[in-house]
Amino acid sequence: MSKLKVAVIVGSNRRESINRMLAEALVRLAGDRVDAHFIQIDDLPIYNADLETERPANVHRFTNEIADSDAVLVAMPEHNRSLPAVLKNAIDWGSKPMTDNVWKGKVTAITGTSPGAIGTAVGQQHLRQILGILGALVVGGEAYISYRPDLIDEAGAITNQGTRSFLQQYLDTFLVIAMKLNEADRTQRKPPRSRAA
Repeated sequence: MSKLKVAVIVGSNRRESINRMLAEALVRLAGDRVDAHFIQIDDLPIYNADLETERPANVHRFTNEIADSDAVLVAMPEHNRSLPAVLKNAIDWGSKPMTDNVWKGKVTAITGTSPGAIGTAVGQQHLRQILGILGALVVGGEAYISYRPDLIDEAGAITNQGTRSFLQQYLDTFLVIAMKLNEADRTQRKPPRSRAA
């Protein structure tokens, strides 16, 4: 079976983002089942419909990378009980024009970490709602992680056994669903076999 091409979006533009660390740790947990690509979003201009007639090159690059992926994994911080502006901006670009909405039908998993007791739970709910409206197939379950300085070691591995097992199960569910749906999609797109005369 071919590897699943997963677009990884980190909803933070911080250099030392703890959510980037979490995303990298999740890619490690996925192992050789995925071909993961971290997608840049902090270079996108603020969405403006006036730019639609001649989209900037970095917007084309972003939407093409999402469109070409089999699935999307988002690791996000929470800003004021919602998703960060840099992430919302990327989603807006990907959703326009509606006829080319790159989120539609895309299997998506959402997670995130913050020092707070409930992680990024509220922000994830907002993101889940937005992506659902845009037609993304958001994997059920919740994966919000309370960050501690020793959560991820220098090698990029999750140190807490309980947290690692929980995230492994969440990731496995996401990958199984994405693989099944992408295989079904490929099967439907195969040309019919010609019948023997």
